[in-house]
Amino acid sequence: MRYDLSDRLVVGIASSALFDLTEGDAVFREEGEDAYRVHQQAHLDDVLAKGVAFPFVRRLLSLNDLAAPSDPLVEVIILSRNDPDTGMRVMRSIEAHGLPISRAVFRQGRPSYRFMPALNMSLFLSANEADVREAVAQGLPAGHVLDTARVDDEADPELRIAFDFDGVLAGDSAERVFQSSGLEEFRAHEVRNAATPHDPGPLGEFLAGINRIQRHEEEQRRKDPAYRPRLRVSLVTARDAPAHERAVRSLGQWGLRVNDAFFLGGVDKAAVMSALDPHIFFDDQVSHLNGTAPATPSVHIPFGVVNTPPAGPS
Repeated sequence: MRYDLSDRLVVGIASSALFDLTEGDAVFREEGEDAYRVHQQAHLDDVLAKGVAFPFVRRLLSLNDLAAPSDPLVEVIILSRNDPDTGMRVMRSIEAHGLPISRAVFRQGRPSYRFMPALNMSLFLSANEADVREAVAQGLPAGHVLDTARVDDEADPELRIAFDFDGVLAGDSAERVFQSSGLEEFRAHEVRNAATPHDPGPLGEFLAGINRIQRHEEEQRRKDPAYRPRLRVSLVTARDAPAHERAVRSLGQWGLRVNDAFFLGGVDKAAVMSALDPHIFFDDQVSHLNGTAPATPSVHIPFGVVNTPPAGPS
């Protein structure tokens, strides 16, 4: 029977983002592919430790209890450079951790992100920066998961997701104004265009899928007043007044929403993240993520002008 992905939130994830692959990667780099294959076979039943994106994925999949088991809201699919043989350890670890992930793409030595459109994915997460940059260059919504020390508090049922705005939820047209003309012209430009929505950015469709799940939670709360929503979305941006208005109005005109908004006007995001404690934070600027990544699972979206290398001399 055909399994339709079109009405689900589909996330692709590399095993490097889901699990800690430090040991196996070291074998691959130092001893080569053959030794890596031997290592993975020898450790086939050794369960891989949780990676940076594991708490996010586990909580996201837990939201499937809002729907019938035969019609889940969320689908997570492995996209891997492993071959099927070495990928067996990944699949056994998924089973051992109790994650309801049954679908995977294994492409020996080749990137799998090109299958994102075929699988209706609105997000791909990987610790392989080169794969992510190539995917984004092809117009696909992908994020580089940065190394973060994180303990998964399994007793906490809430899933907190935080987004930057420009270059993440929105395109980078306003950022281009800021880069070329400075802060005051950026603010003036945003005031002049407050009623004109931005073009959606790379993670706009992902937020739309998150909002669909939030509507299921609202329906559940209407049926059961004791139900406590588990999914919370925050906007954390360097914008401040008066440039905040266009961001808020753009979200509304796209039909999207967030629960919280932080308009920081240059205040360090790391301190806010420490208090907010999201399970994942998406930003397009490495300078922001260098501060958040030590304590907050952080994802770099290498999109737009701030991630375009300067042109060399002609």
